[in-house]
Formats: sequence, structure tokens, C-alpha cells
Amino acid sequence: MATMDKLEAMNAFAKVVAAGSYAEAARRLGLTRSAVSKAVMELEQLLGARLLDRTTRRVTPTEAGLAYYERTTAILADVEETELQISRLHDEPRGILKINAPMSFGILYLGEAVAEFMRRYPELRIELLLNDRFIDPLEEGVDVTVRIGTLSDSSLIARRLAPARLALVASPEYIEEHGAPAEPKDLANHRCLAYGHMAANSRWQLTHGATVISVNYISALCSNNGEVLRAAARAGNGIANLPTFLVGPDIASGRLQLVLPDYPPPSLGIFALYAPNRYLAAKTRLFIDFLTTRFGEAPSWDGF
Repeated sequence: MATMDKLEAMNAFAKVVAAGSYAEAARRLGLTRSAVSKAVMELEQLLGARLLDRTTRRVTPTEAGLAYYERTTAILADVEETELQISRLHDEPRGILKINAPMSFGILYLGEAVAEFMRRYPELRIELLLNDRFIDPLEEGVDVTVRIGTLSDSSLIARRLAPARLALVASPEYIEEHGAPAEPKDLANHRCLAYGHMAANSRWQLTHGATVISVNYISALCSNNGEVLRAAARAGNGIANLPTFLVGPDIASGRLQLVLPDYPPPSLGIFALYAPNRYLAAKTRLFIDFLTTRFGEAPSWDGF
């Protein structure tokens, strides 16, 4: 097996282990399933060891395969880093940068950011996938995942890009018709627009100084999309609890008003998540640095 063929086979083997499937690995590599299977079989013959246990549902590494996978990923990372170091001499990252982000934030802010980033690095190809489900970047082959919320324990590395403040808002028409709640407990008497699913005991978390307050509310509308809730709030249908990157411009223009401004919901964060490789690819590092500078701790949407 030639050196280049061996590296390609090692890459195919690593993709199979990460995906748990020959078919998925082939899709990511742009190869046929039979070509990927043949490459792995040639590796096994070369090493004289079985690397994978194959079932009808999933492919898993053997003990020898797991050890080989760990060394293989390190070697491939070294090869990629070496190539990237050479490309940095020309200060021009190349290849494909695959990004995943939530739908609303991606449409409102990330699309323009990616467009500017592309102008800076025209040799770089971008694949931007927008959806609101949490994906595993390792399984999906994503370089950067943008997520909004609080961080949970994860094998991924996270870098904070910007704050994600939440705010209770309603239209001036709703306030005029129903009045503004004076205290958090008054929310129980208002129509509320909530992110998520309809629940019998729905509660919002609010803060007052260092104190966290949990209050009941009744949902007039639930949705898993913030744009839907924003539209309902602007139409006078109730009080919504939404991130300021969605409603900041509406607050600034007066189309929405802050409700209970002395009791804001706890703030979240906007994070870039990436795999803990030994080396961070130049394209990934440059993009995360770019987003951190573009958004920062005082993002444009909080200028109301």
C-alpha cells in the first residue's frame, strides 16, 4: 500500500469509527461504500489484525481498532496541521469550513457574518447548516457549532462569543389593553408566549439582584421557534420571554416594550463549540476569532 493510499485508508477508517457506519463515512468522504470498506480491509490485512466488529446495524472498533483509531486521529491531525502551517505562509486558509447554528440567530446575524468572512478568505468554501436541534459535531463532521444557552458537561471545547440576554416584552397595544404587570406574580394573570411545549405547570425564571425567582404563567402560545413568538408579541397577543438578539431592534424602535425590567430573566451565552483536537485548524481558529470580534460582550442587538 503506497504512503498516500495508506493515509487515505487511515482517514477512511477514522471516519467509519466516528460515524459508526460505512455508509455515513462514505457520504462524508464523497466515496462509495465499497471503496471505504475495501480501504479498511486493506488496512486490516496490512496490520494483520481485525480493526472493526461489523453487525447489520453498527460498526464498532475492536480493542486493537480503538488503539489504532487513537493513534490514527493523532497522525491525521499532525498531517492536517502541517498542511495548514504551509497554507498560513500565504495567509490564505483553504478547504471546506462546515458550520452549524440555530435557525433564527443564523438567519439574523450569522449569514451576514459568513458573507463578510468569505470576502476576507475567498479560497475558503463554507457549508452553513441551520437547525435548532443539538448535534454532535464529531458525528456530523462539523468544524464549528454555534449554540445559545448554558453550557453542560461535554467533551467539546467551548468559546464564548457574546452574551445572550433574555427579556420579557410585549407590544404597546397589549400593555394599553391589559396593563403591565407590577410584580412577577402578576404574570399569572397575563397571556404569555412561551418557547417550548405546552405544560400544565409552566414557570419562568426571573432575577432580582442576586435572587432568582420562579413564577407561574399560563401559555397562550407555545412554539419551538422564536420568530413565531416575536411575531405574536408584536401583534399584541401577550408577553414573550425572548433573547434580545431577536427583540432588541423592536425594543429600540418601540414596537415592543420591556416588561418587569427590574426582574430580567437570567442571561445565557452564545458559544462556539469545536472538537478537542490536538491542533485547532487555522480555518476554525480564524472563524471563531472573527465571530468573537464581530459580536463581543456588547453586541449590536443590545443597543436599545
